[in-house]
Amino acid sequence: MKIKCPLFAKSISAGFPSPANDYIEKKLDLNEHLIENPSSTFYMRVSGNSMNDAFIYNEDIVIVDRSLNVKNNNIVIAVINGEMTIKRFINTNGTTFLTPENKKYPKIEIKENDDFSIWGIVTYIIHKAK
Repeated sequence: MKIKCPLFAKSISAGFPSPANDYIEKKLDLNEHLIENPSSTFYMRVSGNSMNDAFIYNEDIVIVDRSLNVKNNNIVIAVINGEMTIKRFINTNGTTFLTPENKKYPKIEIKENDDFSIWGIVTYIIHKAK
């Protein structure tokens, strides 16, 4: 079911306040803005806090595109030895790491005998304003 919400024509100021503008430009479907490849895009709920410093928190929802190729520093959904995880993909001098964004967690070095794959690339993060 598509839900389209009103989109104001004027941007909201993050600096000094601007006069109110009640003009609604059109209805906005977030799927049109957040999903580039619908057949390969999934929503996933995050569990845990290993990515807090990347502003990805427990219970957030991430949008994951499986059609994208991984690039260094992407936040990815990876499968390592049968377990899924969300981490930053780092490849340095031919060595691959899955790096958490929380100093309380160690980075994971991908070794030759590990069963490892990139399941998808995180494209957006959805969380409630705190």
